[in-house]
Amino acid sequence: MIIIEIPGNKPIQAEHVVLDYNGTLAIDGVLIPEVKEKLNVLADRINIHVITADTFGKAQENLKEIRCECSVLIGDNQPWQKLQYITKLGKQKVIAIGNGSNDALMLKNASIGIAVIQKEGASINSVLNADIVCTDIIDALDLLINPLRFVATLRN
Repeated sequence: MIIIEIPGNKPIQAEHVVLDYNGTLAIDGVLIPEVKEKLNVLADRINIHVITADTFGKAQENLKEIRCECSVLIGDNQPWQKLQYITKLGKQKVIAIGNGSNDALMLKNASIGIAVIQKEGASINSVLNADIVCTDIIDALDLLINPLRFVATLRN
């Protein structure tokens, strides 16, 4: 569990981090360097879930050495599928990270939503529905590793 205490707000007791794959953890289907190491460090403290449409068909193979649960979405209405996923986990216990339009509802409804803007860009819907925007997934994961960093960004 990661506890985030932001002055003026109720503490967040995050048990899960839910991440998109393409554009978030991977560029063109290829896992970004350092992601494996960072996620495995985090796996000692929080449950890691990757939920993806898997555009390039490489997610499960590329994540096999990471202690995480990978779910590949089937069919349409992916934003709702991602929202249902975090709802089942307990939205108040979830930190969500993504970049696409299909991540916007997940980012909006998680206890903390983090949009990442990398080489594939980020949808304006994901950015507008996030609590924090990072320009690199490593920076976003480092927020979780060093939760005091949330305070400077999210305090009133």
